[in-house]
Amino acid sequence: MAEYNHRDTEKKWQAFWDENQTYRTETDTTKPKYYVLDMFPYPSGAGLHVGHPLGYIASDIVSRYKRLKGFNVLHPMGFDSFGLPAEQYAIQTGQHPALTTEANLKRYIEQLKNIGFSYDWSREVRTSDSSYYKWTQWIFMELFGSWYNKETDRAEPIDTLLYKFATNGTTDVNAVCDDETPQFTAAEWNAMSKQESYAITLHYRLTYLANAVVNWCPALGTVLANDEVKDGVSERGSYPVEQKLMRQWMMRISAYADRLLTGLDTIDWTESIKEQQRNWIGKSVGASVTFPVLSEQGKYAIDVFTTRVDTIYGVTFMVVAPEHELVPSLTTPEQRNAVEAYVQAVKLRSERDRMADTKAVSGVFTGSFCINPLNEENVPIFLADYVLAGYGTGAVMAVPSGDQRDWTFAKHFDLPIVPILDGQKDLDMQADNTKEGRYINSGIINGLTYKEATDTLIAWLEERRLGRGKINYRMRDAVFSRQRYWGEPVPVYFKEDSKGGRLPYLIDEADLPLELPTVDKYLPTETGEPPLGRAEGWKYKGEHDYELSTMPGWAGSSWYWYRYMDPQNNHEFASKVAISYWQNVDLYIGGTEHATGHLLYSRFWNKFLYDRGYVPQDEPFKKLINQGMIQGRSNFVYRVKTNLSAESVVGNGYVRTTESEHPDSISLFISKNIKDGLERGDEESKLYIHTYFNKLRSRVTNDDGRHHIINLSKFMMWTPLHVDVNIVENDVLDIEAFKKLRPDLTENAEFITEPDGRYLVGVEVEKMSKSKFNVVNPDDIVEKYGADVLRLYEMFLGPLEQAKPWNTNGIDGVYRFIRKFYRLFYKDNAEGVSQWIVTDEAPTPAELKVLHRTINKTQDDIESYSFNTSVSSFMICVNELAALNCHKRAVLQDLVLLLSPYAPHLTEEFWAALGNEPGTVSKAEFPKFNPNFLVEDAFEYPIQINGKVRTTISFAIDRATTEIEREVLADETVLKWLEGKSPKKVVVVPKRIVNVVV
Repeated sequence: MAEYNHRDTEKKWQAFWDENQTYRTETDTTKPKYYVLDMFPYPSGAGLHVGHPLGYIASDIVSRYKRLKGFNVLHPMGFDSFGLPAEQYAIQTGQHPALTTEANLKRYIEQLKNIGFSYDWSREVRTSDSSYYKWTQWIFMELFGSWYNKETDRAEPIDTLLYKFATNGTTDVNAVCDDETPQFTAAEWNAMSKQESYAITLHYRLTYLANAVVNWCPALGTVLANDEVKDGVSERGSYPVEQKLMRQWMMRISAYADRLLTGLDTIDWTESIKEQQRNWIGKSVGASVTFPVLSEQGKYAIDVFTTRVDTIYGVTFMVVAPEHELVPSLTTPEQRNAVEAYVQAVKLRSERDRMADTKAVSGVFTGSFCINPLNEENVPIFLADYVLAGYGTGAVMAVPSGDQRDWTFAKHFDLPIVPILDGQKDLDMQADNTKEGRYINSGIINGLTYKEATDTLIAWLEERRLGRGKINYRMRDAVFSRQRYWGEPVPVYFKEDSKGGRLPYLIDEADLPLELPTVDKYLPTETGEPPLGRAEGWKYKGEHDYELSTMPGWAGSSWYWYRYMDPQNNHEFASKVAISYWQNVDLYIGGTEHATGHLLYSRFWNKFLYDRGYVPQDEPFKKLINQGMIQGRSNFVYRVKTNLSAESVVGNGYVRTTESEHPDSISLFISKNIKDGLERGDEESKLYIHTYFNKLRSRVTNDDGRHHIINLSKFMMWTPLHVDVNIVENDVLDIEAFKKLRPDLTENAEFITEPDGRYLVGVEVEKMSKSKFNVVNPDDIVEKYGADVLRLYEMFLGPLEQAKPWNTNGIDGVYRFIRKFYRLFYKDNAEGVSQWIVTDEAPTPAELKVLHRTINKTQDDIESYSFNTSVSSFMICVNELAALNCHKRAVLQDLVLLLSPYAPHLTEEFWAALGNEPGTVSKAEFPKFNPNFLVEDAFEYPIQINGKVRTTISFAIDRATTEIEREVLADETVLKWLEGKSPKKVVVVPKRIVNVVV
């Protein structure tokens, strides 16, 4: 039988789309817009595996569907092409990262085109292209030139701040700024030198230099984000990471904390992602309290933020983060060695690990005390790793009666636990954080309730300037530096100030882009400077030192959706016309790994651009869908734990053989069913193994005639080993392919197969990765089955948002569906050649019913992103049309359009074959659903004789019961079962059943 040739057809249409720029998108204001975006991929050297295209296929289906619905669709693709992998490879090989990145990009694009995505490739962007990062640098410059005005609750140009300074000094300035920002009058400001006044503004700018505790990875030579560190090591390369105080560029994202929080209520995202963002932002309502430190070195204090100021009388110790700037001052000479050792140990743990470890207790006494401002008692000051320098103030007033971590710490160090509420219970067993009851042991709030106590204490503290009511956020300002080469250069140079320090200045906008210089190596300099320090003569205007750090990985991905709107614009990051038309992203699809970092930073930059009037929307992404992970289906072979040898030691249960010293010893691999039978103790399996060894014994001998064979008692021991899934089909191992791939395991090996000669592998669902040999290359699937089959199968696996295992065995069902669909259009003639069988006959009601049920289902499914059920409905539709022997153009043409978002190559072929202009399926109109075709005009009645169904008869739904009764009694089959008897009665239940009682 002649079959559909997917290879030729798919290559043909992919070439057609490229040549004719079928999916090129223009700014057409006569049409409603729809913007579909995939999360910015990084082009890794490994290319795509079958898990990667899942979200891309879903977004492509929506894009194609929206075009059929009359929308002007923007569906672009580009690459987040700066990053550590390319640089690490450059360090190892000396090859410029741009070269490996270009090779990776070429491979990625080839794979994406092979799957038939309807991307507008004319809009492709790459973050490592200077024409792109010119605008990333420009946005950085705009941030540097802006401050956050709390009065207007938005970012403003720095000039508006300078005007306030010149007219009223800092009197009416309500800004987000550094904690220790100087206060001054207008006269003092106007008397400052240009350099002095400029230095003041650095306390207010939205991007600034500061000392920050960061995740420093010496092996990678760079700072890592929290989500790049796991279990104290880098996610990439598993190198040790330590906490380190470094001078870094920072972004004042904390200025937007409340807007980032409230904005979540305006967008259609999953609740789980919103909750992760809420937790990351971490809004807390409470109070700031000052605890004076007892010290002979001068007057200073520790400020704490607490959400439970009502518990202040229960404070029995203070806990300070090991990285806190006051640690050297707080440490007494007697405690110095212990404190320094503890601080060094904590540096080796990431913040994530420290927060996650709720059971281990560690800490050290500083030797110092502070004073509780309410009861004036001395409070010992400890360091502990469960307090972070960057959260709050880096210090916690510890109330062990109300907080479990404080309680555990107090028990460990034998510190007092003071009850503060009469409602607290079992404090000898655990902390009780109740707010119920009335206060005890609590001075001025004794006898009060929680609300009364809180209001009383805040008023008392504010009156005495010892504290104030405050809203705090967990989210900290974002580090914006990498001590690496392969990233965006920061458009900043330095000039010395009058005190010998260095002040940062922006380069002229006309000098953008500031391109990466040439370096001899991609490593830090001998003096510890970042790799850019190796660039010879790299100075601004030949005079001033540039910033040597580069921007972090999230810089270029925090605004890229706007560049897609107008990617060739050399004068703006995107034109006002383009931005006004495309607005923000209607549908954004990507993985949950970006739940906080990328999405928060993108929302931050978008809100900043909105404040400054560059974009019309406050939020960048209207709807967000996180696709689930496609997991790998790992396969295993089972190797007997020791090689066959002349000697053996028989133990209870399994046979343990001694390791053979003979060079001709044999490795044994046992098939899964045989292994399972031995584990169950099946006699049949034992007999099979005995028979196998008797056959093998005659073949395996050494020079002196001794048999290199084990003595079988009951069972053998074996080790499961991952085997490449690409040499397994329907759980059967290709033994010869395995031998070629793993000669290290299979030299002189024997395979204990099933009786039919097959070697069956084990199966387990795991993450898809090279180390587990379960990576399936989409190129292989496309070659064997076709891109349309891959697309349909990935959707068919299950709901988009859920994780699901990949199983190549199951793809045959989709492949058979494509062939059935093909046979609605063609059949083989006597010579075995495919013959076109589509007719122009009018469709029957039954055929129209099948079609319109599918139209309705497909439309509803795509609108609700339930792509898996659409594929099922296509299969049902094709089966039903085949059963009806339907080959009618009016039905098949609409079915082609329904299927086209899922299987674009095949449907382009049939669309042209049906007489339409080639390549225009995406310009057609989605079939209109007519509910009238689903209205039943007849009902197939089961006919019972004395309660047993003997036949069925179809009647019009509006047929009178008397007429139904008359025709039933005249039916030949009914007359046969009546055997000449007259019925006692006939019961007709409309649209249910007819029962004849004899």
